[in-house]
Amino acid sequence: MDKPNRFRLHPDVRAALFLAGTIAFFAVFAIPMGLGNAINTLMNTAYRILMETVFYIMAIAVIAGALSSVLTEFGVVNLLNKLLSPLMRPLFGMPGASALGVVSTYLSDNPAILTLADDKKFRRYFKAYQIPALTNLGTAFGMGLIVTSFMLGLVGKMSRGVGLAALCGNVGAVVGAIVSTRLMLLFMKKAYGPDAPALEEPDQEDAQTVCSKHRGLLHVLDALMEGGKKGVDLGLAIIPGVLIICSVVLMLTNGKPAEGYSGAAYEGIALLPKLADALGFVLKPLFGFSSAEALAVPVTALGSAGAALGLIPKFAREGLIGPNDLAVFTAICMCWSGYLSTHVSMMEVLGCSEHTGKAILCHTLGGLCAGVAAHWLFMLLFRLLI
Repeated sequence: MDKPNRFRLHPDVRAALFLAGTIAFFAVFAIPMGLGNAINTLMNTAYRILMETVFYIMAIAVIAGALSSVLTEFGVVNLLNKLLSPLMRPLFGMPGASALGVVSTYLSDNPAILTLADDKKFRRYFKAYQIPALTNLGTAFGMGLIVTSFMLGLVGKMSRGVGLAALCGNVGAVVGAIVSTRLMLLFMKKAYGPDAPALEEPDQEDAQTVCSKHRGLLHVLDALMEGGKKGVDLGLAIIPGVLIICSVVLMLTNGKPAEGYSGAAYEGIALLPKLADALGFVLKPLFGFSSAEALAVPVTALGSAGAALGLIPKFAREGLIGPNDLAVFTAICMCWSGYLSTHVSMMEVLGCSEHTGKAILCHTLGGLCAGVAAHWLFMLLFRLLI
């Protein structure tokens, strides 16, 4: 017989504490913004995210799902697993097939890896403890091509070192991905064990069997449609998490507009940048930022990499940042890539929501390591090459 929990709260007390916490949470926004403006901003921000971000993510998921379905049907994933396992296992502790997830997220965004993870033919290469770590691995390379292209586009605004900064930033993101993924695997191996397969009933079809059944163009079309449908389902599944978490994070990140609060989308109280300023004495030496204002970029990247990128041209015009800052921005914007607003929904879709806190902790440390690695690598190479 279990011993009674002497610290268990009475239901009425628990309800009262929850109500008090809810009121305190809304008061954080309502006091500076006004209750009406805070509620309107929350609703308008959620709507804008739905229209401008979520449907874009769904489109990515559909395309990625269609592509991954074709690649698995015709044995490409099997080939990648054999060729890249000697690289992926020592670095990330993941099978070679996970390289396809890295490529898909680098070319698009974090949730692209979910469509792969939902495919049984992809999952058969993984152990159960490796599946949750796909969230960390995929997020670390999210929007990589977009971020890198954006940084290279700043060549005209800075005299030299932009290309080197982008390169060092990508290397830094790889370092962050290794740290984040490896830490997550340590937690997950304890939770799931080292030997449990990701599939309870492993798919026994090998690449030769699959290819022998193909029906030419019809088989390709069937695979495309099947994978695209999975993308739609995943796109719908992430809507609640992205809207709720991202809206709150952006309101904590963005500040008061010059004309004052009006209840419009993307207004906020700039609490996270203030916390970053308080920690500037630690963060600035680690990243080598040229100014305190530069701290706003990695903080904003917690909620949205796109929003973080939008700050950089203004800082460049005002001379507040240099090439070293771009290297750190590239690494952190890639590695964090708005993970606070996507990790919750991604872990839920993977069926691992109970480990979301561990995933966020591991990725926070991974992003910090990415920025530090990019900073010191840039400083070394800049002195040697430029």
